[in-house]
This record gives sequence, C-alpha cells and structure tokens, in this order.
Amino acid sequence: MNYLDFYIDGEWVKPEGAATLEVIDPSTERSIGVISLGSRADLDRAVAAARRAFTGYAQWTREQRLELLAAIIEGYEKHSEALAECVHQEMGAPLSLARSAHVPAGLGHLQRAFEVLRTYDFDRPHGTTLISREPIGVCGLITPWNWPLNQLTCKLAPALAAGCTLVLKPSEKAPLSAMLLADILHQAGVPKGVFNLVNGDGPTVGDGIARHPDIYMVSFTGSTGAGIAVAKAAADTVKRVSQELGGKSANLILADADIDSAVRHGVSSCFRNSGQSCNAPTRLLIPRALQQQAIEMARHVAAEVCFDDSHPSTAIGPLANQAQFERVQALIGTALQQGAHAVCGGVGRPDGVLQGYYVKPTVFADVTADMPIAREEVFGPVLVIIPYDSEDEAVAIANDSPYGLSGYVTAGTLERARSVARRLRTGMVHLNGSKADNGAPFGGYKQSGNGREWGVFGLEDYLEVKSIFGYQPNA
Repeated sequence: MNYLDFYIDGEWVKPEGAATLEVIDPSTERSIGVISLGSRADLDRAVAAARRAFTGYAQWTREQRLELLAAIIEGYEKHSEALAECVHQEMGAPLSLARSAHVPAGLGHLQRAFEVLRTYDFDRPHGTTLISREPIGVCGLITPWNWPLNQLTCKLAPALAAGCTLVLKPSEKAPLSAMLLADILHQAGVPKGVFNLVNGDGPTVGDGIARHPDIYMVSFTGSTGAGIAVAKAAADTVKRVSQELGGKSANLILADADIDSAVRHGVSSCFRNSGQSCNAPTRLLIPRALQQQAIEMARHVAAEVCFDDSHPSTAIGPLANQAQFERVQALIGTALQQGAHAVCGGVGRPDGVLQGYYVKPTVFADVTADMPIAREEVFGPVLVIIPYDSEDEAVAIANDSPYGLSGYVTAGTLERARSVARRLRTGMVHLNGSKADNGAPFGGYKQSGNGREWGVFGLEDYLEVKSIFGYQPNA
C-alpha cells in the first residue's frame, strides 16, 4: 500500500518530487507501505497554506475552537482501533500496548486541551493595562517515532486550541498514524490550511521548518543532537523553539523502601515501550548493601519478558527501526568491552527470535557513574544498576548528568521522598511509583530541552503576550 500524497490546504495532494521511502514493520523487517519524501517546495506550499489560513482561524471564538476539538475527539475515538493498528505496524509496539497506552495518551491530550481552553483566561487586566495572550502564528511540528500519537497530539491539540495554524513533519519512519490522524482532522472539519502534513527527512523538511521565515515557532521532540541542529537552524529567524529532548533518568530507591516492589516497578518501567521513552528510569540507584537483592529482582523481571502479546503485562516489541537496533546493539557491546557486568541480556536477539529488531532485556550491575553506559541515552530495554553509600551520594549521582528530564524516588515515607525530589535537577519527579499527570508540565532541565508541554503550560507555548497600555481609563 502506498501513502504518497501530502495533506496541504485541506486536501491530499501530489508531492513536487519523486523521492520515496519504504515504511518498515520492525517486527517482521518487511515493507508495509511507501511514502513520499517532501522537498523544500512541498514545505513552502504547506507553509503558504498555513499562513493564509491563520488570519481567519486566529479570530475564531473560544466556542468555535471547542466545537472543533470536540469533533476531533469524537473522530479520534471512532478510529481508535485503526490508530492502534498503525502504531503497532509502524513502530512495533505490541498491539496491547498500542491500545492501552499509545492511543489513550493521544486522546488524553486532546481532552486536556479541550478542558484547558474551556476555562483559560486569555485577557487579564493589570491596572489600566490589558495583558492579552494571542496565537503565535504558523507553527512547525516535528515529531518522533517512539510515541508517535502521544507526541503529535500533545503539540497539535494545544496549538489548535490557541488559534495557531500548523505544518507537521512526523517521523518518516513512523508516519502512518499521523496520516490517519490527518484524515480524522479533515473529517472533523478543520478549515483548509489550518493543518498541513508533509512527510520528509530531517535534513530537508525538518531543517526547512526550522529555517522557514514564515514559521514563527518550532516544537521539536527527538534526540538532543537533532534538537541542537534545529535550534541553530532556527536562530537566523529568531523564532520560538520548544524542545523535548533526551534523558537518562535516575530512579533513586532509598533503604527504607519496599525494595522488591520498587525494583520490580522500576525495571518494568524501564523496559516499557521497549525502553524507547525519553523519560524512562534507566539508572537504578540502590544502597550498596541492597544491590544484590536488586540484581536478583531485576533478573527475575527480565526473565518474565515475552516478545508477543501472549502476556500483555510483560510483552515488549522490537525497537522501532534498524538504525536504532544497530545502535543499541553497539552500545551494549561497548559496555561489555569496557567492563560493565551484564547480569542478564547482552548482544543479539532474544533466544528463539529469528526476525525483527528485538533486543534482549539487558541489566548491567556494579556500574560506576562515569561509565558511558551510565551516561548515554540508550533508548532500548537496557538498565544500569548503580550502588551508592549515602543519600547525598545518590542525589549527586542522579544530578551528575547532562540530562535533566525526569527522576524517580521511592522511599518508606512520602515525606522523605518529597525531600529527595526537591534536590533533583530534573523537570519532573515521580514519587513512590506515581504516574504522570497530563495536566502538569512535561519537560526537562539542561540538555533535555526547554519549554513545557501538556496542560496550561502546553497551551501557553503557542501564545504570544501583548500589553495594551491605557486599555482601561484611569480611575
């Protein structure tokens, strides 16, 4: 099946060029379709459509935008199974995970944007001045392959709520769910030009979005290296750049915690989505005296992993593409050469798995904080266990990272967990196994990015602030 057209100005149109790319199902390593790779001319066409549409859409009332979001939500729910199938095929998530996590995450962001828009105060008086928040303009969205619907909707939903018009470049390696979502938006009545989709690679379409003088904001999710390139390319046009980048999140388990339960939860969270989550707890910090207990539990959890959907609670899929598979294999191999001790896993596919980009769930123990495997983002089902001798040392190890996306603390009391959380230099912290809250800001410190997504903070990323002096007469 071919997916060769782009969605521009309210319709599916032929690309300007002839370059194409196969979309590969990572569980079979077989082609499931062909997409076109866009050119700068395709991008210019999409941006022009978004620019024309902005004047009218920016003036829509709150009620009109709410009606549009409600229609999108209805269409998304109607097509939820088809969206799950797309995610399953394009990036390898087990169908159970696509249904239970990937698709619901996207729906949650759409619903949250609706609720935020319903009550958000765009105009706020300050003495005789009116402080008004207005849509920033045409926005370029560049989204990744690891959580394709989650990362797309957490940008698209608040941007539409704000009154912005959009040009999307989904990952060329996992574009199918985005293309189905474009159809859902069309059926929901999104006006011509408000949403546009151009498939393509980073050096062409991604770089073009960052450089384009008629795009006023870029929202990018991906690796830190690619984020740096986007920021440099965007600098000449002084556009806003919001980035959600890499992570190497520490999971601090304190001595008074329920060790077995905390380690089980931490290891399972690390392996979830095959380890392909920027905020995965990939560094497990444990009191030195309890390291062997943690190793045994981690080995037990890894042994429970299956590579089909026979046990959805422990199933993991392949890595999303061949390049990522090869990269993770290389990182595991290098760690072994450098003396890291693998208590389970290692290089190669899991036993009995003959095809697909599957990786053995791998746990390294007796790792020191300076080892590359403890510092580099692997983006696979790979955990390092790092022992510590005091709480102060654990906090220092956790903070000794170029990243600062998320952190995890498990303690015997909530009060102690709260105290440690305040010492972590990260944008988010999960206490005692708590889940994320899509109404709270998502984003990181340091090289994990800038800007915040989700909830009110996500909406405000797409708004400019205007001061209108003398709006009210002097008292």
